[in-house]
Amino acid sequence: MGNHSAVTEFFLMGLSQYPELQLSLFILCLVMYLIILLGNSFLIIISILDSRLHTPMYFFLGNLSFLDICYTSSSIPPMLLTFRAERKSISFIGCALQMFFSLGLGSTECVLLAMMAYDRYVAICNPLRYTIIMNRILCGHMATWSWIIGCLNSLLQTTMTMVLPFCGNNVIDHLTCEILALLKLACSDITINVLIMTVASIVLLMLPLLLIFISYVFILSSILRINSAEGRKKAFSTCSAHLTVVILFYGSALFMYMKPKSKDTKTSDEIIGMSYGVVTPMLNPIIYSLRNKEVKEAVKKVLSKHVGMSKI
Repeated sequence: MGNHSAVTEFFLMGLSQYPELQLSLFILCLVMYLIILLGNSFLIIISILDSRLHTPMYFFLGNLSFLDICYTSSSIPPMLLTFRAERKSISFIGCALQMFFSLGLGSTECVLLAMMAYDRYVAICNPLRYTIIMNRILCGHMATWSWIIGCLNSLLQTTMTMVLPFCGNNVIDHLTCEILALLKLACSDITINVLIMTVASIVLLMLPLLLIFISYVFILSSILRINSAEGRKKAFSTCSAHLTVVILFYGSALFMYMKPKSKDTKTSDEIIGMSYGVVTPMLNPIIYSLRNKEVKEAVKKVLSKHVGMSKI
């Protein structure tokens, strides 16, 4: 306990072996962060202003956009400071908070994407009862439980990690306080931590992914039974944005948390971690804006109203 209490801060040394890239990475991440804030805020505002978007799909999309804003705000601003600071340190409490928010919000997104897949399944496979099944109460419960499950998982894993003795070893080979990088610093048995993290990865990564896969099997089956080509195209277009986001999110998440140890490379972890934490949240609003006709029409409606008011 004496050695553990001696660690009052950690040094984040991710990509420090490339000092010539620090300024470029700072500018790149700053631009991406601004795009994330603007893009996701834009989707939330549009879904509130346009009554046609007051549907379960856009309710969950609003939750996803808000989640991405919170997730990136917990990691990117400290990362930007690290890129420009000579002393790349973070306090023990700051590290714990960053881990809690990033892990909790990441876990929430896993569950939320599965909820969104179920919403698309009901919309395509049972359209006549869609509004009855996906009522406001059910949607509220689904979103709430997504947040609760993610936060509980994060609270358990963060607590069990931060009570470990680190014995003075406080150099983290990562851009943020990521749980895998921090566990490597512990000087005691981490078998229980690894076991809990493995179980959580299966429950919060593999199980939602399995549910998403099953949902899309039924969705694809229903789409193929539609007689008109226009009907099939319209049905698929309502799912394509969500499917693209799922592939981006789960691709990087599965690589980070489920890859074999023999393929563990420091640089790839940092690059994939940046993709997982910055690129995916930035692309989400772009994907939903470009691939969704309803969002485009809502934007045109809001812009036309703004132009009309400015002329008056």
